[in-house]
Order: sequence, then C-alpha cells, then structure tokens
Amino acid sequence: MIFQYTDAFVTLATVNFDTLVNFYTQFFGQNPTNLMPKVYAEFQLSGLRLGIFQPKSTHEAEFETTAKSKISLCLEVSNLEAAIAHLISLGYPPPGNMTIASHGREIYAYDPDGNRLILHQAPTQSHQS
Repeated sequence: MIFQYTDAFVTLATVNFDTLVNFYTQFFGQNPTNLMPKVYAEFQLSGLRLGIFQPKSTHEAEFETTAKSKISLCLEVSNLEAAIAHLISLGYPPPGNMTIASHGREIYAYDPDGNRLILHQAPTQSHQS
C-alpha cells in the first residue's frame, strides 16, 4: 500500500531562530500564521507553507554548517526590481547581477542563514515570441 499524505511544506532549520523569523516577517510583509517563540514559526504563502524551526540542542550541530546555501527557495514575483529594492532595504542585497533567460529574469539573494532565494519574474506576454 502506498502511503497517503495530507499536505507538504518546506521547513528551514536554524540556530538563529529570531533573526530568521524576523527576516521572513519583513521580507513577506506578514507575521507568521503560527508562532511558538524559540521553537517554530510558519508562514502561509501563495501555494506554500514555510516553516522555520529551532532544532533541539542535541541536533544543533547537524544544522550548523559553513556552506553558503542549504536550500533554494524560488519565489515568482511580479516586479523583480521592486523585490530587489525590498531586499536591499532589509540589508540583504543580492550579491550578483540579474540574469535573463528564455523563462524570464531572475536574481539570487540569501537570507541571514545563507539559504538561497531565487527571485524570478516570468516574461510578459508582449516580450514572448
């Protein structure tokens, strides 16, 4: 028998819980829909639930890493320049340049823990061939 699931969502583990929750609260412009201080926060986004949790002390070493990016969270945006300006205002400017591909424009940025944010804007109908 194949198992059945009722929902799926992305979670980020962090030893910097307050910093990461504050970043995503400001980035998304909304408070978490579920918040247990120092333990768990959850944001309800369009088509996605994003959870942030503080690992138990016995598991913290598993989540501490010097790697730049642990996960890539791709967000489709309607105005890439506005999204970039918002990140800059939060103190997390994208380190590279915007790229243009057949599927649209995108840029990489990083949250306070180094998780990669891929901000993508699809081409407008007038620009498609």
